[in-house]
Amino acid sequence: MSLKRMLLILGGFYCVMGVLPLFFGETDYIMNILIMILIWAVVASCWDVIMGFAGIFSFGQVAFYVIGAYASAILSVSLDIPPVYSIIMAGIITGLFGVLVGLPCLKLAGPYVALVTFAVHMTLVPFLRGPLGRAIGSGGSQGILTIPPIKFLGFAFSSDHLVPFFYLTFFLTIICTLILVLVIKSYWGTAFLVLKDSENFATSLGISAFKYKLMVFGLTSFVTGLFGALYAHYVGMLSTNMLSMDVFTILMIMMIIGGIGKYPGVVIGAVITVTINQLLAPLGMYRPLIMGAIVIVLVLFLRDGVISPLFRFFSSQQKVR
Repeated sequence: MSLKRMLLILGGFYCVMGVLPLFFGETDYIMNILIMILIWAVVASCWDVIMGFAGIFSFGQVAFYVIGAYASAILSVSLDIPPVYSIIMAGIITGLFGVLVGLPCLKLAGPYVALVTFAVHMTLVPFLRGPLGRAIGSGGSQGILTIPPIKFLGFAFSSDHLVPFFYLTFFLTIICTLILVLVIKSYWGTAFLVLKDSENFATSLGISAFKYKLMVFGLTSFVTGLFGALYAHYVGMLSTNMLSMDVFTILMIMMIIGGIGKYPGVVIGAVITVTINQLLAPLGMYRPLIMGAIVIVLVLFLRDGVISPLFRFFSSQQKVR
């Protein structure tokens, strides 16, 4: 999809999102759904960039999200750093951690990268609950219960002030989405695709796999950590339940519904997944069953995600011209 059409779809989507609080600003339930759509849309987009475009089977996206959340919470609670700064610092910390995770993955491929990154995900729980985690302020099994809200220019942004928090998240989402789009449509994005299709061919063209793989790990983990930190100050508390398989599965469903490597399909996938997940919450144990059935139907009939008909439409229009 061309840059113009991609920006047109995203622009239309975010224009609609931007005016919804004018109608639903007093309805906490809907505002919470809208905020979580914005947060998960960016997190899922980062995963789509690293997996769908760069072809790196990283399963550490939830881990980076949680690292960002805990980093900002610890910095603001234990070190009294204002949340405005702790969120940025958390993004940088997560980005550096992403680069460290990416280094051993450079010598691996396919399922082995998935195993390494998923191992990072699995080791976070015992680390945060153990003595080392408690030493740095993770709160152990109890978690962190008193995360301060974001205060900036005399305004408070938290779950008690949903409309201001929505527009703060909306502003950051727009910035990060533009960065991801520009990366996808730049020389970097082309290099990612070439490396994905044939690393040997890419190397023969002078494209450094070392450079671009580390770059995509660093960028996606930084943005993911940033929004994990934002989430921490939104809910005001954290626990290792964030690392449950439910969260990982929900993020994976967003990718499948949107279409892996079919950006901005994953943004639409985030809207559908978050909304359905919230609406099905009263059904309890039947919720994952219904979500699983939806994924099976989509895989059978829309293998490239819900955005695939739109891709085919644009392709047919190009042929007509």
